[in-house]
Amino acid sequence: QVQLVESGGGLVQAGGSLRLSCAASGRIIRFNAMGWYRQAPGKQRETVAVITISDTTTYIDAVKGRFTIHRDNAKNAMYLQMNSLKSEDTAVYYCNTAPPLGRYWGQGTQVTVSS
Repeated sequence: QVQLVESGGGLVQAGGSLRLSCAASGRIIRFNAMGWYRQAPGKQRETVAVITISDTTTYIDAVKGRFTIHRDNAKNAMYLQMNSLKSEDTAVYYCNTAPPLGRYWGQGTQVTVSS
């Protein structure tokens, strides 16, 4: 059974950077459009960034110019480079296919940005 495991979260000051990683137990990342999602306390989960099979990327307006999504097919991994972090980026971040499939939701990784 394929699993996706997120890592790289933590506590960072506003303006800082973090790099999130998504590791797959199978070759799911190579053969699917993938996305990063986040859920802040009291809010619905939202799509943050998507990368297609052809490596076309899209971002929500709130993170454009600050976040970069990319994948490494050889490593079955996907990443989210987050720069110039803001307090409103505080959330649990998840990776999944795009659109997401229920069976691939993992535990996520907590990102906390202090102002």
